Amino acid sequence: MKTSRFSQMQLLDNDTFAAWTFLTPALILLGVFVIWPIAYVFYLSFTAGSFTSTGIYWIGLKNYWRLLLTPDFGQVVGNTLYFTAATLIPSIVIPLGLAVLLNRSLALRGILRSAYFLPSIISLVAAGLGFRWLFQNTGPVNALLNLFGIAPIAWLGDTFWAMPVVIIMTVWKQLGFNMVVFLAGLQAIPSSRYEAAELDGANAWQQFWHITLPGLRPTVIFVAVTTAIFTLRSFEQVFVMTGGGPLNSTNLLVYYIYQEAFAQFDFGYAAAAATLLLAVTLVLVYLQLRTTREE
Repeated sequence: MKTSRFSQMQLLDNDTFAAWTFLTPALILLGVFVIWPIAYVFYLSFTAGSFTSTGIYWIGLKNYWRLLLTPDFGQVVGNTLYFTAATLIPSIVIPLGLAVLLNRSLALRGILRSAYFLPSIISLVAAGLGFRWLFQNTGPVNALLNLFGIAPIAWLGDTFWAMPVVIIMTVWKQLGFNMVVFLAGLQAIPSSRYEAAELDGANAWQQFWHITLPGLRPTVIFVAVTTAIFTLRSFEQVFVMTGGGPLNSTNLLVYYIYQEAFAQFDFGYAAAAATLLLAVTLVLVYLQLRTTREE
């Protein structure tokens, strides 16, 4: 009996040693390239100065206080919230409708799925350059409007229209990924539920409302959280299409952090803004994990 217990403990020790042997390289990389940079940014948020001979020095919570008192930061937060909300809703509704449609037996269904997924594999820089060409003053969009007698619009040079153009590009970029996630969720719903509903006389809308949506609740939450995180960290489309203008109307939080850090060299202030963005992202991830665990 003692020999058997000793053998089990020895086997457990060997398994533990083997597990740590395989995990250690990954943990080292995670610590060096993820945990340490996050910790250092958090430390920088309490400092001022630069990486020159003058060095950095501790100032406590002054950078966070500056964030609250800076009008530009308030405008950037408002822009980011508007951008996130306006991107999130169509990025859920449109892919969900496409997934429901393409989950049925249709001609050319595979080709249509591939076509809708294609934007998600295109780089944001390439997509941004494409949309900037489409919406430039002499671009195809204004040429199309001209056919209907509508005067050209300075899409990316107008404080009202610039943000909608960035939103349209971001929704188009996210559409394919979300559609695939919804398709996976739809295929996980047992077909017997729909068969029983048809026997009970339920029409297509009733089946969608009482079977599809409840069955997709965890998927919808996952898509909402991942899309919100994607929009919160948006940088490339702003950098390529508008540069934060006109008049700061499309300046989003990540682009603002980039400007403060690498244009103004105010690393402590930029680190404070980055820390707040990280906190919001962690809250979203926590809510998503908690909801998934409950489901």
